[in-house]
Amino acid sequence: MAASHSDALVLFGVTGDLAHKMIFPALYAMAKRSDLKVPVIGVALPNWSLERLHKRVTDSIKRSGGIDNKRAFQQLLSLFKYVSGDYKDPNTFAAIKSALGKARRPAHYLAIPPPLFEAVIKQLGTAKLAEHARVIVEKPFGRDLASAKELNEVARSVFPEDSIFRIDHYLGKEAIMNILYFRFANSFLEPIWNRGYIASVQITLSEDFGVEDRGPFYESAGCLRDVIENHLFQLVALLAMEPPSDRDFGAVHRQKANVFRAMRPLTRDDLVRGQYAGYRKEPGVAKNSDVETFCAMRLFIDSWRWAGVPWYLRSGKYLADTATEILVELKAPPQKLFADSAPQTGRTNYLRFRLSPNSAIALAARVKLAGKEFVGEQRELYLLEEQPGEEAPYERLLGDAMAGDGALFTREDAVEAAWAVIDPVLKTHHRVRPYQRGSWGPKEADTLIGSDGGWHNPRPTEASG
Repeated sequence: MAASHSDALVLFGVTGDLAHKMIFPALYAMAKRSDLKVPVIGVALPNWSLERLHKRVTDSIKRSGGIDNKRAFQQLLSLFKYVSGDYKDPNTFAAIKSALGKARRPAHYLAIPPPLFEAVIKQLGTAKLAEHARVIVEKPFGRDLASAKELNEVARSVFPEDSIFRIDHYLGKEAIMNILYFRFANSFLEPIWNRGYIASVQITLSEDFGVEDRGPFYESAGCLRDVIENHLFQLVALLAMEPPSDRDFGAVHRQKANVFRAMRPLTRDDLVRGQYAGYRKEPGVAKNSDVETFCAMRLFIDSWRWAGVPWYLRSGKYLADTATEILVELKAPPQKLFADSAPQTGRTNYLRFRLSPNSAIALAARVKLAGKEFVGEQRELYLLEEQPGEEAPYERLLGDAMAGDGALFTREDAVEAAWAVIDPVLKTHHRVRPYQRGSWGPKEADTLIGSDGGWHNPRPTEASG
């Protein structure tokens, strides 16, 4: 039976940066598509008037692309209400209940700092605001295995699991969704998508800028928690999972959780942590900080399909380019029929997913050069390019959560299984290695992957050789 749609959105943290940068533009896009017709109750501590909130929303929409549909914009503003109060004060939640009026199936969006999650969830339960409701929780879901379990226990004590939506905006990107589709909508991949034919998999998520004004946050999180444990692990799960029995999102979640369970827990030698030059001078950063702004790791999935295949993940700030790419390198042909069919240098055949800043899927294959000699070169064949008219991640995820569609969200067991993989190295690790801004990270990261041909560095342009 189809899930009922939420009849109100309660937005905790409505005066914050996340709401301003991401959520208001998403709500405006939903209003333009006539997908948002329910009250939006903004909740925050500042004693704002509704007029001031409207100005904040207006500024957000103008900065994100402008107001190009006045009717939809006015409709969006008309949906807003505002409740001022402390998240730990029961009177705040009594005011929310009053603002909801006749709404009985609200979606509570916690766009607030993670330390406040548990307090708000408990207050929602005490105030009887959780019955028939949903809760949307922003990442990170805990900061280690113990805190993730604690957060899950609190959430499950108030909401059933299918009413808890752990939002990671990365999963709402069109290019990420296409990985799942590409894998299981095409039959030619399955015979080679295993340890018999794949030599290694590597994933790079690089940014050419620093922590900017997020120094205090990064000091508490670091690259390992901020990017690897969620974004990159989700990509690994999509690439490594077994075929789900059907399109039901529960079946997909089960297979993704199985991948996390099969991951071998990391050791300190599987991980290289780096820190860009000048990080310790950033505002809010300790002068002797050992927090990583770069991570590279070697990962193994101990399953029948992937036993022995190394997975290399890396991400960092102030790297040479801003891009996200996946390279699935195939093994060389078993017989060297042609002298260059298994090149001494360079890569063997591979499949490349470029996820950002633009989208492409490419297959690298060797083709013969003209002439008598049986020699060739490797060329890429493009299979897909970016499509216009994509929904923004927050627009898609907000709409899905309010509709009760959990396909693009993370489940409790998957969250805990992922934390279990990295938990051993959160405290027991080598010190950070310095690296220069504009580089591809510390040289130790190259040593980590040296036996498997080195890193594939994304290029600024879409094409890559």
